[in-house]
Amino acid sequence: MQNTVCMEALSALSGCNVEATTGPSQLTSQDFVNIVALREFYKQEGFQELEYPSLGTLSLQDMENQDMYSSPPALTGEPVVSLRPTVRVNPQDFFHPQFDYDFTNIKDGDKTFLRGNEKYIRPCGWKRFALRVLDKYPDGNNWLGTGTNAWPVSYHGHNMDGSLGIILTRDGPPNDAPDFLDACAASLLKPDTKGRGVYSTSDIKMAEKYCKIFKSKENGKQYKVVLQNRINPEKRQKCQREDVWLVYIPEGCNDVQKKALVEDSLRPYGLLLKQQ
Repeated sequence: MQNTVCMEALSALSGCNVEATTGPSQLTSQDFVNIVALREFYKQEGFQELEYPSLGTLSLQDMENQDMYSSPPALTGEPVVSLRPTVRVNPQDFFHPQFDYDFTNIKDGDKTFLRGNEKYIRPCGWKRFALRVLDKYPDGNNWLGTGTNAWPVSYHGHNMDGSLGIILTRDGPPNDAPDFLDACAASLLKPDTKGRGVYSTSDIKMAEKYCKIFKSKENGKQYKVVLQNRINPEKRQKCQREDVWLVYIPEGCNDVQKKALVEDSLRPYGLLLKQQ
């Protein structure tokens, strides 16, 4: 049952029909964070489809209120075209149960945790299914550690976009001082400060507000789902809200460059589920 619900969670996040297989996986965990991030970005830009290598065309049609597991409509003589490509994933090489962690009943209170010398807000109330990412990247595994060279933790919630705040254009925390607000208003006129790109947050509570919710066909229960990632501190940009980070995608980037920017900036390591 666990694998089935995880497949359903990946389906809900990616907009694909994800099925378990005993053969090789068609997509890696990195592919999934790429797809989830790029789906949101392309929707912000007004596109209706996303082309992804080895996947083909993925519809960006809003299916929030549609049951992805419902029966097909009555036959009308017209061919039924699925908006969701089918992707097969081998749970054995995709998940890493050794590093699963159940935060469901954990409360950290005033405890402080660090990743990459930055505060790590643990996903209390959630259950993490670890992704098999060790030794998958050419620069080793330091990004996934707990030391100062590790990348900070970020959470990717569904529908996080530019409404969350523009990029900071000066040092210091945001405030309500007139000069700061004037600077923010002025920065909106500059292409590189409009916040065009992929958003994530260090705060699991904020990610939960924007997360995807799905109903499991396996057990009839509803779950919230969020991706737990590490974010490259050299690639992110801070926004007006201190709990929001942006991977900026400049104008003029082609599809290959956009995908490369996401891969250089976000690496997933956990699938978080929370039963409603």
